[in-house]
Amino acid sequence: MRIGCPKEIKPQEFRVGLTPHAAREAASHGHEVLVEAGAGAGAGFSDEDYRAAGARLVDTAEELFAAAELIVKVKEPQPVERQRLREGQLLFTYLHLAPDPEQTRDLMASGVTAIAYETVTDARGGLPLLAPMSEVAGRLAPQVGAWTLQKANGGRGVLLGGVPGVGPAKVVVIGGGVVGTHAARIAAGMGADVTVLDRSLPRLRALDEAFGTLFRTSYASSGTTAELVTAADLVIGAVLIPGAAAPKLVSRAQLGTMKPGAAIVDVAIDQGGCFETSRPTTHQDPIYEVDGVMHYCVANMPGAVARTSTLALGNATMPFLLALADKGWKRACEEDPHLLAGLNTHAGHLTYYAVGRALEIDVLSPQLALKM
Repeated sequence: MRIGCPKEIKPQEFRVGLTPHAAREAASHGHEVLVEAGAGAGAGFSDEDYRAAGARLVDTAEELFAAAELIVKVKEPQPVERQRLREGQLLFTYLHLAPDPEQTRDLMASGVTAIAYETVTDARGGLPLLAPMSEVAGRLAPQVGAWTLQKANGGRGVLLGGVPGVGPAKVVVIGGGVVGTHAARIAAGMGADVTVLDRSLPRLRALDEAFGTLFRTSYASSGTTAELVTAADLVIGAVLIPGAAAPKLVSRAQLGTMKPGAAIVDVAIDQGGCFETSRPTTHQDPIYEVDGVMHYCVANMPGAVARTSTLALGNATMPFLLALADKGWKRACEEDPHLLAGLNTHAGHLTYYAVGRALEIDVLSPQLALKM
């Protein structure tokens, strides 16, 4: 199969969909690997690294999209890229379609078969291709939150860990999954006073058993959430419903009860955000203010640490990428129902139910898509 990896063109996106190690593996399986010149530069990989791995460099994205049977990326295809996709082509990347009707319509119109990293599952009920970026984003969230709290950035001027004689910042993490766990761990490690909110009692018990007194846990009732958010210096939104739009857990009215200069970091912004006042921002212009509260809502947070993120993502995606290339998408998905769970569009049809519910679009079941 001819595998193509274009350079990412979303603003401030420095990751790359294919590492030289993955290119070498694919080439050793007999596949032709095409990489757009300069695609790996932001993550610290040179064109020569890809040549040495057996890939062929192409000068333009147009040439790459036209030649490749399988496109592997990091972020959702941008409008100009979506115009280059075609029926019979396979796209393997993050999509986050639920809050993005325009992208969904374009992918359906192109006829492309699109498998989304964020909805591929595993035998334990996890999301193996989302997990590494959730880990990165979770660990980044307290770091960028601490930066947002600095007075020069519009924040309260509070140091996350405090100093002797001055108490630490109060940090609330909404959601105890992968993002929330890593965010709480890092924030507590920085010396903050951390509380994790979740609606799953088994999850809260697991966090308590794993971390003991490092941070507190609390059941995420609406009353408790409102009380803790009001008292917080920093709130990290870490809620995920696989493939679906994130629920709005903090209203604008609640925002008005927060301290002037308090900060929120919305890690769920890729799925629409879990604060009513959230809107996507970029690394170039990451924060904005609403009702005196500073919002950090960068939609590709892991892109800030592009090399770590690229290597972590490449480790996770490589087995699935090789399965798709070696077997073709239909056989690979027939043999692996967890990979089939990643199918979002095929031949003009939407094939993921949570997206269909969010956007009110009819859905073709993935099992029927396999038979087309």
